[in-house]
Amino acid sequence: MTDIEIYRKRLERIEELLLELSEYSKKGAVVIVEGKRDIISMKRLGIDGNFELATRHSLFNFSERIAKLGCEVIILTDWDRRGDILATKLSEYFGNFGVKPELQIRNKLKLITQKEIKDVESLYTYVSKLRSKTGVYFDQED
Repeated sequence: MTDIEIYRKRLERIEELLLELSEYSKKGAVVIVEGKRDIISMKRLGIDGNFELATRHSLFNFSERIAKLGCEVIILTDWDRRGDILATKLSEYFGNFGVKPELQIRNKLKLITQKEIKDVESLYTYVSKLRSKTGVYFDQED
């Protein structure tokens, strides 16, 4: 497999995950991120959704408030040590409130990108680089 094929496959998998994330968002899911730059990155990638910052409040109260909304919850914290701890704690708290958050998207992004980037904020730049290396551009509007 050539480098370009590897990049193309990686880009394809990331685009599939972004599409899945976009579908969740359109259905009213709450996407939990760590910072404002994460939201900017997501919006630049075509994800318009209900974003919540997990780093602004006590995690217990935050989880309780989100759980009361009764919608799906997607945890999209960074895949560094801090983000891993945050994702684990949030999952635990949401579980206590009877909500099973979606973690697969985060876990798959972590797997695909971990040698290259470690946070949501860098995702837009990373995807842009892959797009220019491969010459492949997906239309998020499909």
